[in-house]
Amino acid sequence: MEIQSMKPAKGARTKYVRVGRGIGSGIGKTSGRGTKGQHARNTVRPGFEGGQLPLIRKLAIRGFNNKKFAKVNSVVNVGDLEDLEPNTVVTEELLYAIRIVGKREPYGLKVLGNGTLTKPLTVQASKFTKSAIEKIEKAGGKVEVI
Repeated sequence: MEIQSMKPAKGARTKYVRVGRGIGSGIGKTSGRGTKGQHARNTVRPGFEGGQLPLIRKLAIRGFNNKKFAKVNSVVNVGDLEDLEPNTVVTEELLYAIRIVGKREPYGLKVLGNGTLTKPLTVQASKFTKSAIEKIEKAGGKVEVI
């Protein structure tokens, strides 16, 4: 088989029909739209069902998440604290200053337990996960909820 002899599969490509070009073409005058009416005048938008309640409005809206009232915390993982010096007091201000936390959120800092910690640190935050508390205390550090 050579590339110049290749063809698309039978029925894969349909012939372009040029409509509205005279009576002799077979698809002239009304261009296959019938006579008169809304559909002949090309005024029907997609999804329009002629005054009946459209299907898209009949379907139920599932779920709702009101992000306007979400309590958002700045988040840091225990593994990110490994780069700090031992016996450091870790606060949200310190983490923001050294760019471990990118944005200070209104509900304070939350420490997650992803990663490992080998240095003793005193971590001050508004929230901790159970695994984060375990890892900080196992490394010889202290957890302070502020």
